[in-house]
Amino acid sequence: MDISTRSTQTSPPTPPPATAEQKRAARGATRPGDRIFLGLSRGSGIFLLVIMAAIAVFLTYRATLAISKDEANFLTAFEWNTSTVPPKFGIAVLAYGTIISSIIAMVIAVPIAVAIALFITHYAPRKLGGPIAYVIDLLAAVPSIVYGLWGALILVPQMNGLFGWLDSYFGWTGIFSWDEGPARSMLTVGILLAIMILPIITNVSREVFRQVPQMHEEAALALGATRWEVIRMAVLPFGRSGVISASMLGLGRALGETMAVATVLSPDFDIHLSLLNAGGGTFAQNIASKFGEASPFGRDALIASGLVLFVITLLVNGAARAIIARRKEYSGANA
Repeated sequence: MDISTRSTQTSPPTPPPATAEQKRAARGATRPGDRIFLGLSRGSGIFLLVIMAAIAVFLTYRATLAISKDEANFLTAFEWNTSTVPPKFGIAVLAYGTIISSIIAMVIAVPIAVAIALFITHYAPRKLGGPIAYVIDLLAAVPSIVYGLWGALILVPQMNGLFGWLDSYFGWTGIFSWDEGPARSMLTVGILLAIMILPIITNVSREVFRQVPQMHEEAALALGATRWEVIRMAVLPFGRSGVISASMLGLGRALGETMAVATVLSPDFDIHLSLLNAGGGTFAQNIASKFGEASPFGRDALIASGLVLFVITLLVNGAARAIIARRKEYSGANA
């Protein structure tokens, strides 16, 4: 047998040309229902982007009208006088209060929420874990104003003992010095926000920890790992991106919380070094308290502060996405 004959016999057969249906399958949806669903999904995504763009344009336009007439520095001024001639207002105090109260809430809520989620999924017996999870789900449904009333009537009077203890032992730092005034301060607001965002972070983290592959945990136990070592080496790495996402959801609520903060905080336009002394303000609280009685120009000024909060929220979510993207090796999809 010559070489040409051998090559002809061993070469693979030429595949038949693709049919029209196969070409449609390669491009994506083939059935009418699939094409409709694809179109609706794509349209929903585009519609969301359009809404975001419309909000950004509206806020930017109204903010420009107000900032153009502001005689103070919008970013650094420590006052909010939109009814005077000329108007002077700035967001320094509001930005400081919003960020500080949210940081306090996250520092308190995230470790407790992760610990509760781990307890429910890996330590508590099912008869105990179920009721605890149910109660936490109910806490997530409590309205903000109810939290605010509870904070004003119950939490604030009970904070004097904690504030006195912090002043006695850590007052030398200046951050925890207390003038024995009412406990309507940034620390109180941060604690209240931590209680409010705790159910959100706990619920999402709990569901993420439940998705950990059982084989990973069994393999660690077979190698002689303790319960804590299983959690540290198998559960937490798997759920890290989910915990970050849950934390960002909680942070989003803490940044934009309105009624609870307005009910508890004693606002003023000054930045206090101490977290225990009454005073301060946040974007959402300032908008809620001043919008009803504001003039048209005053409402534009409040919308300008809302634009800053909008930008801060987008930056926070973008940073969260960047953190998750850098840790793809820990995501559940790649586990």
